[in-house]
Amino acid sequence: MNRVTGQLSTHTAVVAIGKESVGKSQLIASLTQKPAYSSNFRGTTVACETYRRCDSEALLRSADRTFVDTPGILRQSDSVTTATVLNRLPETDTVLLVVQATHIDEDLAELLPLVQGKRGVVAVTFWDKVRAKTEAMEVIERLRQSSGISFIPVDARHLSASDRVQILEALSSPGTFTQEFTPERIGWWIEPSPTLLEHHYWGPVAAILLLLLPAIIAVGTANTLAGFLEPLVQGLVKPLVEQLNQLPSLLREILVGRYGLVTMSPLLFVWAVPTVLLYALFLGAYKASGLIDRITVAMHPLMLPFGLTGRDLVRVIMGFGCNVPAVINTRACSSCSRGTCISAIAFGSACSYQFGATLGVFAAAQLPYLVIPYLFYLTVTTLIYTRLTAPKKARSPLNKLLVEGRSFLELPRPIAIWREAHSTLSQFFLQAIPIFLGITIIASLLDWLGILSLLSGVLRPVMRLFRLPAEAALPVVLASIRKDGILLFTEPNVVGALTPSQILTAVYLAGVIVPCLVTLLTIVREVSWRFALKLLTQQVVAAVSFSLLLAWGNALFEHSINRF
Repeated sequence: MNRVTGQLSTHTAVVAIGKESVGKSQLIASLTQKPAYSSNFRGTTVACETYRRCDSEALLRSADRTFVDTPGILRQSDSVTTATVLNRLPETDTVLLVVQATHIDEDLAELLPLVQGKRGVVAVTFWDKVRAKTEAMEVIERLRQSSGISFIPVDARHLSASDRVQILEALSSPGTFTQEFTPERIGWWIEPSPTLLEHHYWGPVAAILLLLLPAIIAVGTANTLAGFLEPLVQGLVKPLVEQLNQLPSLLREILVGRYGLVTMSPLLFVWAVPTVLLYALFLGAYKASGLIDRITVAMHPLMLPFGLTGRDLVRVIMGFGCNVPAVINTRACSSCSRGTCISAIAFGSACSYQFGATLGVFAAAQLPYLVIPYLFYLTVTTLIYTRLTAPKKARSPLNKLLVEGRSFLELPRPIAIWREAHSTLSQFFLQAIPIFLGITIIASLLDWLGILSLLSGVLRPVMRLFRLPAEAALPVVLASIRKDGILLFTEPNVVGALTPSQILTAVYLAGVIVPCLVTLLTIVREVSWRFALKLLTQQVVAAVSFSLLLAWGNALFEHSINRF
């Protein structure tokens, strides 16, 4: 019921269409002043961010609106995804076409054909970059008159109250994008100031360093903090563990067994939470400043042969904090590269728990330097794996990037950083942690029932293929459920019996043989069981092949060294 008119409110969807980083998300967040939730759009496989807004202003007749932020168009193939969304729009829904003022001719030429026959308005973002405002407004007014559609210039990062009201009023009486409307060429083209990232040779190098910087700082700082907090947390938990040891067998195993909730959950918050928090804030600052767009363009030539974009690489590195937010963030991937990006995350993103456990094994073996060859081999094999599994369309140079030369660097505002980081943190706490706790219970039950020991017994002879002792089977089995199982390699009877090359093979095999259950269940929910099973099969084959190559390659190398 509309509280102003007393009439039943009508429900309409406003679907935002535009290129990547044109300011759609910021604009909708400012319009609705509500948080978003993610869902597939009306039975399609297109994942969108949805904002619900209920108006009470008398001037807005359609009181109940849903704003749908579609994935930004990054590559030419993404227009197909956008067309899929538009084909599902009924006549009552509205299009909010978002174009960038600095490249308005280009955006209108490419986007208007997609929205023909739909009702909507046009928001012209980055208006603050246009200098001759009076003359520019005259051109915008001519576009309004010739098309019958509202063209509203705004600065999405600093949306004023009058701009907000103007857009909402226009959405209440949208015009129709007709085939007859051919906009006059406005003629201006405003290029952002170049930086080192645009240099042909040094740009990709700078982009790689900027991508690695947050990961290095976040993981390093979090591990240092965790090393300080872990003894304190263990000391606080110890009295509770002693009390719970009096419980019946099954309940005791679930709560304080070696994989129990009370035993392991505190370590999750000590090791994983600081990493995810710091990395989310870093990425939030990168996105809010426009730096992530510059990195995307700089990395694109390097990533194209592997079926990824520079933005996809950001998500893969994001997985070093936690795989779950990284997989969820692939919703905004190009339609042709999302599957490849998810595969790369599942295979090559050593999450904070896995990476921390791996460092723990190297430290227990007094071989910390092994982290360098480990990361090198993980990176190389991940690239080979994505190259082999990426579809041709994702690797095609004809599938061009559409955002080159458009990104302006801005000093990020704290509220914008927090809005970007909040999404990642929400996904971690509301989706990753509940799944992790569930898997903790599953692992405890499997251990109590003896299934883990049974599985490791079956795999004990297989370890010989990888030049590993039979005792390596249990850590590999547990790491397939939860990646901190790699820590079982630190037990004296295991780590003391392994050579440096065997330790490298063991942690690599345990880390990549399959995605952990948390990641796998997230992939099932985000895509489908069929995709998850295909990914699982491909990853097992690749992991076994690369592990065998590592094991026997090291053996040949050691044999050659001994001969000389």
